[in-house]
Amino acid sequence: MVEFYEAAIDSQTDVIYLGETVCSKRTELTPNEWLELAEGLQDRGKQIVLSTQTLLETPADHKLLQRYCDNDKLLFEANDMGAVGILSNKRLPFVVGAAINCYNAHTLQQLRQLGMQRWVMPVELSRQWLLDVISEAKQLGCDMGFEREVFAYGYLPLAYSARCFTSRHENRPKSDCQQCCIQYPQGLTVNSQEGQALFTINGIQTQSGYCYNLINDIPSMQGLVDIVRISPLSLNSLETAEQFKRTAELGLTDNIATGGECNGYWHNLTGMTMLNTEQQV
Repeated sequence: MVEFYEAAIDSQTDVIYLGETVCSKRTELTPNEWLELAEGLQDRGKQIVLSTQTLLETPADHKLLQRYCDNDKLLFEANDMGAVGILSNKRLPFVVGAAINCYNAHTLQQLRQLGMQRWVMPVELSRQWLLDVISEAKQLGCDMGFEREVFAYGYLPLAYSARCFTSRHENRPKSDCQQCCIQYPQGLTVNSQEGQALFTINGIQTQSGYCYNLINDIPSMQGLVDIVRISPLSLNSLETAEQFKRTAELGLTDNIATGGECNGYWHNLTGMTMLNTEQQV
């Protein structure tokens, strides 16, 4: 894990998110080690963001969240409203993660007033929706001095549950899961009866069955999106990040649509759709 972040520091990425967002049981670093890693990487020319857990299930999870947010040296990604509340009370700027349900301009305005510095759009929403909500926010007089980020590559995080699907797959109780999800670094694919990949199971998280890929849609983000997020699948994902950056800088599309990828949500279509360059009008 540390090796991956070291490689990311030497890559073309501008922002690095780190931290355990899905389940506190499976984290391979202690809280002190996460904080030390974040502070150490922060001094090496990248913006480092420490992400908080999305679904807090125990008093220990809340205590850990409070401990993280007591550190005013780092920028945090708030993945639930509890984290937003803590960071706002401390008057610290924060990133609003895609797991927070922000679907209208009034919510956007309130989050900005609470201290939002960057907003990651919910993954199931489209470019047109983004245009509409930004327009509505401006009409409300919302301070628009925040960055806009879009999840652009990886398995889409669709839902979170108190039940751990991976431990159920292994016939283990959640209370004695033995961190079995770590055996499946890319999750478990759930297929339909016809053999189509529907979902990817990642512990308590349900992800898309297809890999989301908006590299062909980078030109449509110009002037609208500030940051695109690459959710790493392996060390090779750093090469994907560099490919995205070249595409953005050159204004070109690579037209790499495949049968195992999708971009439907961005086009306000069924999420599993892959609309390639030639089909876009």
